[in-house]
Amino acid sequence: MKKNHLLIALGLFAVLLLAGCSSKDASIPVVPVGAQAGDLIDLKPCTYKAGETAYSADCGTLVVPENRSDPNSRLIALPVIRVRTLDGGHAEPIFFLTGGPGGSNMKFQNLEGLVDLHDFVQVGYRGVDGSVVLDCPEISEAIRNAPGGLLSDAALQSYTEASTRCAGRLQAEGVDLAGYTITETIDDMEAARVALGYDHINLLGDSYGTRVEMIYEWMHPDSLQRVAMVDVNPPGHFLWEADNIDAQIADYAELCAKDAECSARTDDLVASMRHVTDNMPDHWLFIPIDEGSVKLLTFAMLMESTQPPSVPVPFSGPAAIDMWLAAEKGDASGMALVSMGRNIFLPNLAVFGEFLSIGSSVNDFFDPARDYRTELNPPESILGSPLSLFHWSMLHGWPINLIPEKYLQVQPTDVETLLISGSIDFSTPPQFATEELLPHLGHGKQVILKDFGHTETFWNSQTEARAHMLKTFFSTGEVDASLYTYQPVNFDAGLGWPGLAKVLLGTVLAVIVLLVTLVWFVVRRIRRRRTIES
Repeated sequence: MKKNHLLIALGLFAVLLLAGCSSKDASIPVVPVGAQAGDLIDLKPCTYKAGETAYSADCGTLVVPENRSDPNSRLIALPVIRVRTLDGGHAEPIFFLTGGPGGSNMKFQNLEGLVDLHDFVQVGYRGVDGSVVLDCPEISEAIRNAPGGLLSDAALQSYTEASTRCAGRLQAEGVDLAGYTITETIDDMEAARVALGYDHINLLGDSYGTRVEMIYEWMHPDSLQRVAMVDVNPPGHFLWEADNIDAQIADYAELCAKDAECSARTDDLVASMRHVTDNMPDHWLFIPIDEGSVKLLTFAMLMESTQPPSVPVPFSGPAAIDMWLAAEKGDASGMALVSMGRNIFLPNLAVFGEFLSIGSSVNDFFDPARDYRTELNPPESILGSPLSLFHWSMLHGWPINLIPEKYLQVQPTDVETLLISGSIDFSTPPQFATEELLPHLGHGKQVILKDFGHTETFWNSQTEARAHMLKTFFSTGEVDASLYTYQPVNFDAGLGWPGLAKVLLGTVLAVIVLLVTLVWFVVRRIRRRRTIES
């Protein structure tokens, strides 16, 4: 292995370990004494850093009820950041809604073009960014100690039990879980709009955030000017179906067949992956392989067609395919390393309480006629639907607090809406937006970016084209994707999981040899000294 690969591998692994152990932001807002619902407290000038650029902004704390349906509800606090428009104009601001759920809404980095003419506002997600954080260490611990593999029956049952314990503990601490829903989140944004003095706002969201945007359009259409949805998630699609995932793998196989590097490794990607599934190795050298971990993290990697720059290990569709094709040829090292990495990635995947509260506020997972345990892992499927199975097991133990029924299915709207999709996005396939949402939009348009994956691919590819398209839409309502050029999938995974596994193993063995040699040298010196003294 080349020296630079060794350095890359060690650096990536060190960053990964640090990321897995990192602490949460300590700047948690509090409800000031005497505050009332709707108050925007201490809005002061601040600086917002996005990449290498520092922007002038205002930072404050929004006070809202924990549960608006309860007149006696306590108050909670949420952070608010308004990045000021660069031109000092008065165009409608852009409110951002990030994906997830279970992640912060305060860390958006891709402001190019968006703040040229508009203020850009981030309001913290309740349950994640505010005075109440729905942490579930019970679930994290259950994942670390999953019996029989990540997706075994015993492990799934342990996640159910852990989520039940977490919900019970939070409620005993005074948390009203019925207040942590999509509609309450939307009304937080409305409270911020009013407090900041805006008559109308634009919305920009991705993935889960697009579901929030949709329902926002149905709840408060008169508050909205334009809405851009990146990687669209219509009702019902928090759950990924196994047959859809298999069909998407077949789409990837067609791309592989047209690529010289990928096609040189397999005549049929679907057949190769199915062969590995049917003959899943249980170890590599002395390292065990967990099939559930491999499948879940493979699905997560397949969401992106490019490597996310913020992820310190190989984490893209090409990296997943590289790992599976290596396994077909007898090299399961990558799968072994992925299995080892499970307890670095997954226990810190999300703020699980908010993740589950949002999931239980819609009915995507609650069809009593379905056998989810079987349907999400059918024996004939290559991957099944591992992430949905993981999610379902936790939701099975969490209280259900559904939003109003009329928001559980698509509603018509006349708000100007732009739908943006990647053609090979495993998380939010474009056909769902095309077939299920677009027909209900009185002023809707869709852009499908060929061979783009999910949100990381969109935000980190062709920055100028992205900024131009979004700036034009929010300013004029026109859709101009003309600056985009075709971006083929690059099947060269670089070091990849197999290469990283071998480098790390070689490094560990080298350290062991060095330590043994050092001990031998010290013992030898001591013996010589004793011999001389005697």
